Amino acid sequence: MFWDRISGLYDLFETIYNKRVFQGLGERVAREIQPSDTVLECACGTGAISRSIAPRCRQLTATDFSAGMLRQTQKSCRNYSNVKIRLADMTHLKYRDNRFDVVVAGNVIHLLNDPLAAVRELERVCKPGGKLIIPTYINASAGVNKRAVQLLTLMGADFRRQFDFTSYQKFFRDAGYENVNYDIIFGRMPCAIAVITKKGGI
Repeated sequence: MFWDRISGLYDLFETIYNKRVFQGLGERVAREIQPSDTVLECACGTGAISRSIAPRCRQLTATDFSAGMLRQTQKSCRNYSNVKIRLADMTHLKYRDNRFDVVVAGNVIHLLNDPLAAVRELERVCKPGGKLIIPTYINASAGVNKRAVQLLTLMGADFRRQFDFTSYQKFFRDAGYENVNYDIIFGRMPCAIAVITKKGGI
């Protein structure tokens, strides 16, 4: 699997190519987390966001479908006793409805065959009034060097969608999500962050 093969080099690549976004994303996501929160993170990768969330929440379950990536997350979060590491498919989560206060899925929906179905699954396991936090590279934005995307594609990454900020907002709007706040972290490959509050809270 591509993600297993690159797991040991992923952080180095991101730091060299897109350091500002790579380091800033975890900090930005962590600002949405409260000390009492139980958090599920899907597609946690090497734990780049996990290690920022862990000190802010009550409990973090960090999941990925790549065993290689999870080994890196284990290293990233080894100092946190409130972190569980689990192998999981974010499109078919084995968690009950309304289980988590916050659900995070970073830089993954552009890789999926059916990103909307994945978002619905994230929503299912999130408590009413809880948050879905979905950062995604907007690599179709003006000024982004397309060679980086082409290189990753040649290496085996499968980009199913290319978003810019406008099309990213449209994706959620067309899906019926209205209570969405957006932010952008700018860098060589910018990242848009959608924070969705699930309906049904007090």
